[in-house]
Amino acid sequence: MLETSARLLHLLSLLQMRREWTGPALAQRMEVTERTVRRDIGKLRTLGYPISASPGIAGGYQLGAGAQLPPLLLDDDEALAVAIGLTAVTASPVAGVGEASVRALTKLEQVLPARLRPRFSGLRSAVTRMAAPSTPVDPAVLTALSAAITERRIVAFRYERHDGESSRRLVEPYRLVDTGRRWYLVAWDTVREDWRTFRVDRCRSIPSPRARFTARPLPATDLARYVQKSITRSPYSYDAVIRLAAGIREIEQRIPAEIAELTSDGPNATILRAGFDSLDYPLMQLASLDVEFEILEPEAMRVRAAELAGRLRRAAGRAGTVYAR
Repeated sequence: MLETSARLLHLLSLLQMRREWTGPALAQRMEVTERTVRRDIGKLRTLGYPISASPGIAGGYQLGAGAQLPPLLLDDDEALAVAIGLTAVTASPVAGVGEASVRALTKLEQVLPARLRPRFSGLRSAVTRMAAPSTPVDPAVLTALSAAITERRIVAFRYERHDGESSRRLVEPYRLVDTGRRWYLVAWDTVREDWRTFRVDRCRSIPSPRARFTARPLPATDLARYVQKSITRSPYSYDAVIRLAAGIREIEQRIPAEIAELTSDGPNATILRAGFDSLDYPLMQLASLDVEFEILEPEAMRVRAAELAGRLRRAAGRAGTVYAR
């Protein structure tokens, strides 16, 4: 019985490894007869595994998708990769995914072989994830949008703008972009007849599918960069360009991609481009970086920086006078 169970597990692992196997190839790998392979395939089907068979010389066996998720057989590297991946997504902005990841990780850790536990524990203790503020996303919204993108269907949903105003949107969805803190949808707004970038967490209803659409040319080749530019610059009153006296690797660690667009300006300088509705807030944030910077654009920002610098100098002078007394 033990030998039969081990053989079934071996057969299942082979079926999961490759899309299709011929009977002779499976028999050769398992060192059994083709009759034994057919008998073991029947036992796996009895256990609920949906295995299809195609006749003929080019035919073979294929493990398909079933109504329930069957047990998966993972090798050492695959199990370790899944465990580390589950650890990483415990802080996911998708509602419920973090809790589900913790439950799945607990189950996986219980069955990890003893030889893998030190490797996994070492990796997990050596890596610290910085928590970032995020807004929960309804996974049903993501699923509906993803299906519509795949099927090229127009979707309708209620959307809330940053000012709280809600409206019904009818769009052609093209791509979902994950920035780590938020999810964005790149879509063609059929009413406004223009490309739009939507924050998925602001969808106030589950997108409902409508008619199919014919794909149109995308607004950019790199949609991730397009979204970054859309959310950091286009909606704002001021479009700022700043040169920071630090390499781009250092700046990337301190300024998230959804806050500003960063480009290298040599080994010791970085160009920051971002949009703002206020001049005081970005100046305060730039000053707190403790990095020398130069305001390239706009002129209004340079003027406001000079005004604030004068105010700070006067405040420092008065403070010095008080301390001298």
